[in-house]
Amino acid sequence: MAYTVIVPAAGQGKRMNAGANKQFLNIQAVPLIVRTLQIFENDEACQAMIVVANKDEIIEMKRLFTDYGLSKVTALVPGGQERQESVYAGLSEIKQTEGVVLVHDGARPFVRPEEIRRLVAEVGETQGAVLATKVKDTIKKGSREQIVTETLARDELWAVQTPQAFSYKLLKKAHDVAKKKAFTGTDDAGLVEHIGGRVRLIPGNEENIKLTTPYDIGIAEMILEKRKEDEDENRARF
Repeated sequence: MAYTVIVPAAGQGKRMNAGANKQFLNIQAVPLIVRTLQIFENDEACQAMIVVANKDEIIEMKRLFTDYGLSKVTALVPGGQERQESVYAGLSEIKQTEGVVLVHDGARPFVRPEEIRRLVAEVGETQGAVLATKVKDTIKKGSREQIVTETLARDELWAVQTPQAFSYKLLKKAHDVAKKKAFTGTDDAGLVEHIGGRVRLIPGNEENIKLTTPYDIGIAEMILEKRKEDEDENRARF
């Protein structure tokens, strides 16, 4: 099933301590945002990519997209103060009101095409789908004084990733209601839940990390090396 993907990339990523937007950091000689967008550029089901960027970085982003041949970027728009505003700005660029919309972090360059396909297949008019992994650590709820108030049932907990997938109408309605009621969610699934929509959890991959701190850059390079070794091994078999 065809889809459009909105990629928020306007945040400055202060925890990366890079002195600039982390989207421009090179991961083995390729900028982070380019690595992420190449996943969708190479997916036949992706009809269009809408990138939401810092207004002061749009020219630089356009140059990158041209240099790397990212032809599916149909819109590059300035983002808002918060991620929720940025996604809404991306939604406003979609003219086709039927179909599936994905929202994917610009700093997640390792989602796999088969995971995207599983997500899209679960989308309905009243149901979205998100990639997630089961939580492995024990999670405790604490007070402001850092005293444990509750130990949560680990078998019921999931760490949510992106992409998150919805029908255009469901996601647009969720954002419109949130804007009208001044409701802020931590992700798009939270906005859909707020209006009574269902969100299905699709088991994802632990490699689908969001690059947030300098430590994550080392992990990203390890993932790339492992994938290269796996590809070389598969080629050698045939």
